[in-house]
Amino acid sequence: MMYRVRHSTTYSYDDTVPVCQNEAHLKPRNASAQKCLSNQLHISPQPATLVERFDYFGNHVAYFTIQEGHRKLAITAESVVTVTEVASPSVEESGPWENTTALLRTYHDGMHLDVKHFCFASPFIPLLDSLADYARVSFTPGRRQLEAALDLTQRIYTEFRFDPQATVINTPPDEVLRKKRGVCQDFAHLMIGCLRSIGLSARYVSGYLLTNPPPGKPRLVGADVSHAWVSIYFPEFGWLDFDPTNGVIPSGRHITIGWGRDYGDVCPIKGVFIGGGRHAMNVTVDVEPV
Repeated sequence: MMYRVRHSTTYSYDDTVPVCQNEAHLKPRNASAQKCLSNQLHISPQPATLVERFDYFGNHVAYFTIQEGHRKLAITAESVVTVTEVASPSVEESGPWENTTALLRTYHDGMHLDVKHFCFASPFIPLLDSLADYARVSFTPGRRQLEAALDLTQRIYTEFRFDPQATVINTPPDEVLRKKRGVCQDFAHLMIGCLRSIGLSARYVSGYLLTNPPPGKPRLVGADVSHAWVSIYFPEFGWLDFDPTNGVIPSGRHITIGWGRDYGDVCPIKGVFIGGGRHAMNVTVDVEPV
């Protein structure tokens, strides 16, 4: 499937901002089942500096500075991406989850160092007994890892309520666990914390999700969303994605921007600015099948 993606972010300030520095993760990754055919970044005011690079995890990053006074900053990324649907492996192909934790404790060669990065606590995701306890309801002794991961995904999907008012950007996973409410970022952090707390390797994936309008209703521009989900390492077939917000294994409707330890590594736009007084941010995302 081919998609055209438009991600627009506008910052409005009560007072003049004389200078700001920003970092953006807005270009979709090239991966085994995804290819970014084109990507354009439009910034107003015109940046004084614009440098593009790849971060530690291989994600594309654009760094830019605005060095003229402004009370509005507009950032729009337009991309064309192809996504190939890939059949999910069968549960029978996956071994017991304890085999993976034992492997991660012992392997130290270069190939597995990349996997081991995602076993540890990170700024947004601590390792906690409460998270391990929640995970072990699904990860019972000897259970196949894929079967257990699917069960954990479904439990979060059914037991938690999507509620944008319940959390903020840095709400810790144990609070989300208590409230049983949050957004996709919270559910991804929660699931990753559960997995890491029992010794598995899991990474945070940032991207987009194509949403379908109700029957008979037109597609609304900007109705699609920035999204987050989870990728888990399996020795048998590498990394496999899970979306606890929707209770599915991502496939043709999920578009990956990048991955990291948690939200902080792949935040769409972050930065610092001087002045400005009170400010507001507006974000719209449109994912259009081509």
